[in-house]
Amino acid sequence: MKMNPLGRTGMTVSELCLGTMTFGTQTPEAEAHAQIDMALAEGVNFVDTAEMYPVNPVSAETLGNSERIIGNWNARTGRRGDYILATKHSGEGMRHVRDGAPISSETIGPTIEASLKRLKTDYIDLYQFHWPNRGSYMFRQNWTYDPSRQNREETLANMEDCLEALQREVERGTIRAFGLSNESAWGTAQWLRLAEESGGPRAASIQNEYSLVCRMYDTDLAELSVNEDVGLLAFSPLGTGLLTGKYQGGAVPEGSRKAISPELGGRHSPRVYDAVAAYLEVAERHGLDPVHMALAWCRTRPFMASAIFGATRLPQLEHLLKSVELELSQVVLDDINAAHRAHPMPY
Repeated sequence: MKMNPLGRTGMTVSELCLGTMTFGTQTPEAEAHAQIDMALAEGVNFVDTAEMYPVNPVSAETLGNSERIIGNWNARTGRRGDYILATKHSGEGMRHVRDGAPISSETIGPTIEASLKRLKTDYIDLYQFHWPNRGSYMFRQNWTYDPSRQNREETLANMEDCLEALQREVERGTIRAFGLSNESAWGTAQWLRLAEESGGPRAASIQNEYSLVCRMYDTDLAELSVNEDVGLLAFSPLGTGLLTGKYQGGAVPEGSRKAISPELGGRHSPRVYDAVAAYLEVAERHGLDPVHMALAWCRTRPFMASAIFGATRLPQLEHLLKSVELELSQVVLDDINAAHRAHPMPY
């Protein structure tokens, strides 16, 4: 498994990262622990979670259970030092968490302490802000996104406030590095500028959605990532399962994400199935497994630090991990680009 630098932190992360947002709902604890065992055995050294996980659905009753499951594994195995652990602080508006309060110096310390307790560890390697307080064009909000109501001065003051709190946590040893999620190029540039001016922790990564069917990152954020050493942690690299082909023709497998969330978080549309069909055709033409092709393509991107995948069952995980054996030829990459030009922005 290839290792990539995590920004300028000095840490390196595997090109695949085990995502845990189903731990505690679709994936019971024993299965989740077996997944961590398998992932680490196959060379993965990176596990990502969040205080609000599991999802599908998010509920007050299950809040923090993914972290608890990881914490129980840490306690049982004593292997906390064997991998890079990332978690996230929810942004403004999540009613199940702090009544929707925004991220601030008042919330950061207690939220980190709560995550440490659930994770049964005394440090978090990468601490991420799940989404910006000011809002985001992620989560399919790009079609109607309007930043004109933002208050620039308040946004920058909040960033400075948060960086001071994060720096205190770095000095305490509770976190090693800071990362962003669902962030824009402007927002990331401000975090970097303010960190340089204040001496606060520099953003090491951006965790945004990225896949063959979601390539917004290719525009302004790609350039920022490459020039500023802020790598992408790509979530949903299989387009919430769409790129497996399992939802083609109206199929809804029992226990699948679409069975739980029919709209797939706003990704369900006639256009997306046409796009998926084009990528499935590319894979078939070249004799490739479509899952392996989609993940191998992510690894070719010049700004990629790690692709975060999730599996509800162990056989799925085993299949996903084999994708690292595939290297795509230029002919395949050219065909993928042609499919993208024919089917841009399907959701």
